[in-house]
Amino acid sequence: QVQLVESGGGSVQAGGSLRLSCAVSGDTNGRNCVGWIRQAPGKGREGVAAIYAGDGTTHYVDSVKGRFTISQDNAKNTVYLEMNTLKPEDTAMYYCAAGPAFPLCILGTSAGTRHWGQGTQVTVSS
Repeated sequence: QVQLVESGGGSVQAGGSLRLSCAVSGDTNGRNCVGWIRQAPGKGREGVAAIYAGDGTTHYVDSVKGRFTISQDNAKNTVYLEMNTLKPEDTAMYYCAAGPAFPLCILGTSAGTRHWGQGTQVTVSS
């Protein structure tokens, strides 16, 4: 089993920055891939970014490339999502997600996402 605990959400004005953290523990084979999935009110899930635990390879959805950075601190077993130049359309609940295959852990379905955190709210005002 894998446990994921998020922190760091909040409210910010457009153009601002936030950093999300995901503390990861449990079965290492089940978390080769760790990432972030977001869901805005009335919209479907969207995989935002993922990182491969083995070598730090990253993957981003096009809408956040150049603005968001995913990273990992292996000593702290924590994955971070640094979000810069935030836009109102980034407003969503952000979930940390994990799975055995990269970058499928941010698919948002059982095919790739095997473990979920409780979510943290990010609100960007214009």
